[in-house]
Amino acid sequence: MLRLTPLLLAIAYAYLMYRFSVWRTKQELDARSTPMADATLRAICDRMAEALNVASIPVNIYDVEPVNGLAAPDGRIFLTRGFYDKYRSGAVTAEEMASVIAHELGHVALGHSKRRMIDFSGQNAIRMALASVLNRFLPGLGILIANGVTMLLAARLSRQDEYEADAYASALLVKAGIGTGPQKSLFRKLPGLTGAAGGPPVWLASHPRTEDRIAAIEANEERWRRSIG
Repeated sequence: MLRLTPLLLAIAYAYLMYRFSVWRTKQELDARSTPMADATLRAICDRMAEALNVASIPVNIYDVEPVNGLAAPDGRIFLTRGFYDKYRSGAVTAEEMASVIAHELGHVALGHSKRRMIDFSGQNAIRMALASVLNRFLPGLGILIANGVTMLLAARLSRQDEYEADAYASALLVKAGIGTGPQKSLFRKLPGLTGAAGGPPVWLASHPRTEDRIAAIEANEERWRRSIG
């Protein structure tokens, strides 16, 4: 039991940190967001709500400049002010914005926030266990190697979540009569919109490469066409 104590403490610490992060995020979003009121975007959200057989899809505008969309741990959907301004300026279409909302709905529907809590606790436990073992043979380097391994694991799991949310969004967009064209065109625009051209190697990145995401969407479309045919 004593051998397991550090591991259990690591898991408990990770859980508490996750809960604190959820609380802090909620406070920040509550203080700096307002309901999205744009009539065109509301109408296209209503089409997706009908496809999902729900009354409505509430979306909020988070008043920060970076171009992003996010699903809060409590299930709410947010578009940043920076993203919304790109839409208002004509750089992004309403249908492309709908693809972002559909993607974030995917994160909520697939339980990715809850999975992240489990993943984070597990990764923290792995880090502690690896560091403990490796430090016996590589003093001072064990913790660095353990951190590197868990970072790679976290990136891989994050990319998996992104692919799953993309697939959910594709299915919803098709069902709502919007199609996947706006989803793919937005992915091609994103590097220019965010200023994130290039980026880290794919195995270190939290999101898949644009071409890989588009290829996955097209593979899903082809599979759906074959299943219908």
